[in-house]
Amino acid sequence: MKTDLAKILSVSGQHGLYLYLAQARNGAIAESLKDKKRTAFDAHSKISTLADIAIFTSEGELRLADVFTAMKAAADAGNAVPEPKADASAIKAFFAKAVPNYDEDRFYVSHMKKVLDWYKELEQYASLDFVTDEEREQQVEKED
Repeated sequence: MKTDLAKILSVSGQHGLYLYLAQARNGAIAESLKDKKRTAFDAHSKISTLADIAIFTSEGELRLADVFTAMKAAADAGNAVPEPKADASAIKAFFAKAVPNYDEDRFYVSHMKKVLDWYKELEQYASLDFVTDEEREQQVEKED
């Protein structure tokens, strides 16, 4: 089954990723991908969908879905995806192969570690096959 990054949430101050379930009176209800526990986040929580996140490249911004796809392609080509706690040089070397045009001045190792963390969690608890914008629009049209 494909993963819809528009429904996968990152919440500031919370470890891991969450699947959006429903709108609450003053926030959102989400389920942890890892342990399936449901949580209500209030309106003060800083919530971002992975579909809204991009990294800086020399040509502009690259959406996270495209970054994950490039990482998977690099891994399939024999480049091991490093652990988020790996040495900074190993992480940079991997991203240089996966996304060779990333902006070294604005895409820091701390960002790379977060992307690796999300990649590993999606790989383990969801899918690295993503819903496209067109598929999402078609699904919305069907629901209307």
